[in-house]
Amino acid sequence: MVRALALLLAQLAAAPIVSETVETGERRRIDLATFECRDISRSTVLQRVCYDRAHHDLVVATGGSYARYCGVAAETADRLLGAPSMGQFFNQNIKREAPGGRYDCGA
Repeated sequence: MVRALALLLAQLAAAPIVSETVETGERRRIDLATFECRDISRSTVLQRVCYDRAHHDLVVATGGSYARYCGVAAETADRLLGAPSMGQFFNQNIKREAPGGRYDCGA
């Protein structure tokens, strides 16, 4: 038992640390190493919200796919997470209807 535990710990110590990456609907990969992510269980619209406070980037999972929103103020991200209806807040205040719209990350 001790030998098995020691072997497991040695394998874990030797394993490389890999940050999580996700792919957006536009086929862009995003490394979430600098993001604080929360799985959302109280919304039928949002499944996951990740926010990078230093860069003001928001990554949101809706309908099983991810989208990135740039230039989102920390206050807006906090209001999203605290909203009584996260989906309604997201749709009214953050979601882009077309490329080049509010919070577009550009090319």
